[in-house]
Amino acid sequence: MTATTTSTNASTGTTATGKIVLGDNQYGKAEVRLVKVTRDTARHSIEDLNVTSQLRGDFDAAHTAGDNGHVVATDTQKNTVYGFARDGVGAPEEFLLRLAKHFTGEFDWVSGGRWAAEKYSWDRISVDGQEHDHSFVKGGTEVRNTVVTVAGDTTTVISGLSDLTVLKSTGSEFHGFPRDRFTTLPEATDRILATSVAARWRYTSTDVDFDGVYDDVRRLLLEAFASNHSYALQQTLFQMGEAVLEAHPEIEEIRFSMPNKHHFLVDLGPFELDNPGEVFYAADRPYGLIEATVQREGTTPSAAWEGIAGFC
Repeated sequence: MTATTTSTNASTGTTATGKIVLGDNQYGKAEVRLVKVTRDTARHSIEDLNVTSQLRGDFDAAHTAGDNGHVVATDTQKNTVYGFARDGVGAPEEFLLRLAKHFTGEFDWVSGGRWAAEKYSWDRISVDGQEHDHSFVKGGTEVRNTVVTVAGDTTTVISGLSDLTVLKSTGSEFHGFPRDRFTTLPEATDRILATSVAARWRYTSTDVDFDGVYDDVRRLLLEAFASNHSYALQQTLFQMGEAVLEAHPEIEEIRFSMPNKHHFLVDLGPFELDNPGEVFYAADRPYGLIEATVQREGTTPSAAWEGIAGFC
């Protein structure tokens, strides 16, 4: 169903005429909380995910005529997530690829979609120095992220992490920036550098050891942050991305969003105490926000990034 309209802007006198049609659309079930316990031996394992499934395809009639003949219920999508988990989860990338293959293969009018997952960590509790077989403690704040998009014959995997909070107590400077009448920040030759890393990287293939690459990318990010002397968070960001791309040819680009978690030296002079760079105030806001893409020369932009908020 389309409608032809004519509208006039009262302030400008301009008239627009044209059909009103449906644009890009997708739908599905968001944030399906999934906990999978594998108990085939006395030593259990646990996988904790938040999964979103969104379908794209021929859904025009549902929007324009209320015809649900092609609408795979969002509840069905939720149940499919749980049903597939019964056979195992594994790497979140592989789990989402299975879901994508199912929906695009089972329903002729589903031409693609977007499947996303967050994975949360659980560590084994140790008792008398030994890891317990079936007791766990929630891991850190770091979250593993994955988005799989299918558009026709093209499948794209973008993986990453968020809330990877890091700090170095020295080995960081910030100076040489322009000054004007609003500049009050003093130059620093020795400062705390802290940030919460959110990073996403795009693979060139779906034939990847996703768990192995994730672990190594995480290692490379941490090592680059710790090992390189920093003159700005921008420089540190680039060195982190450079280390990942140099080590992993299967990654085409990596994007970062990194807040500068400021630590300000506290003036202890009123208490007749010195402060040789030991007592700081950790400010939560406002904060600097550094975002950038590190990519291989000649990288072609990918539409798979659309809908991934917080990355330039």
